[in-house]
Amino acid sequence: MTYNIEVNNLTLKYKKFEALNDVSFKLEYGKIYGLLGRNGAGKTSLLSILASYRQQDSGSIKIAGSLPYENDEISQNISFHFQTNYEDETETVKKMLFMVEEYRPNYDAQYAKYLAELFKLPMNKYVNKLSKGMQSAMEVVMGLASRSPVTIFDESYLSMDAPTRVKFYNELLKDQEKYPRTFILSTHLVSEMDYLFDEVLILDNGKLLLHEDYEGLTSKGMSITGNAEDVDEFVKGRRILNSQQLGKTKSVMIYEERTEEIENMTDSMGLEIGPISLQDLFIYLTEREDSYESQ
Repeated sequence: MTYNIEVNNLTLKYKKFEALNDVSFKLEYGKIYGLLGRNGAGKTSLLSILASYRQQDSGSIKIAGSLPYENDEISQNISFHFQTNYEDETETVKKMLFMVEEYRPNYDAQYAKYLAELFKLPMNKYVNKLSKGMQSAMEVVMGLASRSPVTIFDESYLSMDAPTRVKFYNELLKDQEKYPRTFILSTHLVSEMDYLFDEVLILDNGKLLLHEDYEGLTSKGMSITGNAEDVDEFVKGRRILNSQQLGKTKSVMIYEERTEEIENMTDSMGLEIGPISLQDLFIYLTEREDSYESQ
């Protein structure tokens, strides 16, 4: 069974607030997807529907060709991990991992043991006595060791310190190479995690702003640097994301695909072309449309 995901015209409302508005996309099995969006963009709402934690108001979702909601065969193969409040959880780490093993058909207990040692998880300690960082590490262990065909991390790793997060990223890539599955990673740590993504989805105010492969998306932005007057002449009529000027030197970010024609033009004008990061693109693409500069 191939766990492709197909979402069509998905809408979700909380009373009068529309958390998701006519969202459609397809995710191919075996890739790592980055889900980006500002606070309140609808990321968690979307992921909770994908994981069958709630049902949409309208639209459809199919995973492996079937409706996932209240479908045990599908839902047991979807792992959803998020920042959880464990203050009332009286089980030990060891017991929590055992409970995951019971419900996830692809769970690898030996891999879980290795990960617990890697993240220095105290197996006999009560979960509610763990630090927030250790609770995040436990979520990561449960998600990776589940080896679920669809594994979702909704910023569950935020409380881990930077070195521990790097261990998580490395393990994710290593395990993806050995046991391919679909990972969906919701994050605000864009600059830290962008190298993980095969494809990127950006939600903005409940709508899908874009869904593109990482390389294709980042190739659509560039910085143009040089004499201010020449830069202004070159960017006239183009979509400007940001601009900075120091003295007579100006640097402008534009949203446009880099082509041979652009390279020849900038070269003839003595201008430099540079790349811009996914984080830069995300920041400026999710600003209000009327905040864009125009010339």
